[in-house]
Amino acid sequence: MATALSEEELDNEDYYSLLNVRREASSEELKAAYRRLCMLYHPDKHRDPELKSQAERLFNLVHQAYEVLSDPQTRAIYDIYGKRGLEMEGWEVVERRRTPAEIREEYERLQREREERRLQQRTNPKGTISVGIDATDLFDRYEEEYEDVSGSGFPQIEINKMHISQSIEAPLTASDTAILSGSLSTQNGNGGGSINFALRRVTSAKGWGELEFGAGDLQGPLFGLKLFRNLTPRCFVTTNCALQFSSRGIRPGLTTVLARNLDKNTVGYLQWRWGIQSAMNTSIVRDTKTSHFTVALQLGIPHSFALISYQHKFQDDDQTRVKGSLKAGFFGTVVEYGAERKISRHSVLGAAVSVGVPQGVSLKVKLNRASQTYFFPIHLTDQLLPSAVFYATVGPLVLYFAMHRLVIKPYLRAQKEKELEKQRESTATDILQKKQEAEAAVRLMQESVRRIIEAEESRMGLIIVNAWYGKFVNDRSRRSEKVKVIDVTVPLQCLVKDSKLILTEASKAGLPGFYDPCVGEEKNLKVLYQFRGVLHQVMALDSEALRIPKQSHRIDTDG
Repeated sequence: MATALSEEELDNEDYYSLLNVRREASSEELKAAYRRLCMLYHPDKHRDPELKSQAERLFNLVHQAYEVLSDPQTRAIYDIYGKRGLEMEGWEVVERRRTPAEIREEYERLQREREERRLQQRTNPKGTISVGIDATDLFDRYEEEYEDVSGSGFPQIEINKMHISQSIEAPLTASDTAILSGSLSTQNGNGGGSINFALRRVTSAKGWGELEFGAGDLQGPLFGLKLFRNLTPRCFVTTNCALQFSSRGIRPGLTTVLARNLDKNTVGYLQWRWGIQSAMNTSIVRDTKTSHFTVALQLGIPHSFALISYQHKFQDDDQTRVKGSLKAGFFGTVVEYGAERKISRHSVLGAAVSVGVPQGVSLKVKLNRASQTYFFPIHLTDQLLPSAVFYATVGPLVLYFAMHRLVIKPYLRAQKEKELEKQRESTATDILQKKQEAEAAVRLMQESVRRIIEAEESRMGLIIVNAWYGKFVNDRSRRSEKVKVIDVTVPLQCLVKDSKLILTEASKAGLPGFYDPCVGEEKNLKVLYQFRGVLHQVMALDSEALRIPKQSHRIDTDG
């Protein structure tokens, strides 16, 4: 054929979607889809010069897709590398004539090499900033006889402690990693810092070891050794030995943890700690898609306690979680409850209220931003005051919903719109080309569709009355958003065969006669069709497989 396909056309076409076949399609399925589209787009069937030119272009595209997918080697290359992999001069990556299994093996090797290079450049920084706030003056005020003290007219809120820590990782080889960390702390005017260096080596698929060296101005040098080992597929052990040097001598420490998977979602732990604050601890942790449950018991010096906590995970876009815990021991009893929610792509905001004896009431606010954590424990009162509990609970909720409505939500909406606008600009030329191709395909389909409709009407079969593809706005809260859909009645009717319409599990934007009317936005396919003289309707997600007709699509006209 005279019309050649441009590189951009080849690089942006999904061959499976174009032929409307599954990625696991057999050679017979590919051949049937190819023959059907050839009959539709064959240039010799069109006399009009413009239609003939358009048919020639689409026919070449279908032929190219079939050539790639019908050959096992080129299909394997396409599945792994995409269309650009097929266009490499001399095919520098791997030999073209290898078997699909050999091609995949070579690809995995190259992936491992790329992963090693990526590891060399990754530092994986992590950090924590904690600011302790003393707000007890809000609730624990002096008696009236002391109110004449200077400055006592306003409650005094002060920062009484701070802690900053940071760590970075430097992969040396695929199995060796160097870790550098440091911390600074201050409380009531006194403070200090420390710096640590660790070298970790992955010894095998079952374990790793780590050597640690540290020093600080409050404590002397530290030498530590950590070991991890999988004993069985369901059981592992970790051991941490440390020697802390100080003016009082050498203080050794040893911590060993034995863990076992009790079932798919439950892990049991046994911990023994010897040295400073020796203790024995046992705990069971159950983590599922919707909940996280922990029960623990510790016997030790000076702290012994029992703990039970539960966290419920809501299956919403904001990944909302609510949690509560009860901890009782020699130090007293603490009840804690709170919630956390995702406020942006990389940020999670949480708050918890801690009520205990003799600790009093505290509010803990935490913000996780990527790998950084910001923590603000606010001590409200040393007593159990209902007013403090009330304000610690209600205050953050009112502030969050006000901020979410007035600041966070508008900001995220503006950011999303900005990203979509950039995406639209970068794909504008390609989308215009796809639109022209789709319009040309629809014109070429008209005669075939007329024959299909006649055949379906003669046997009371499947008639596509109306079909739309794109962004639909059904939620009342989104009424201000613009509906962006295209009419795909003709392309869908053209895909009807023997009173059936089958669409594979892939984006429908690549189907003949389709294009993407709203890049980067959620899309659906809405179809109103007639079968056996009865109206049916269905709404399907963009990448959802669809089979028509179905009894469940029937429109109930009773009454």
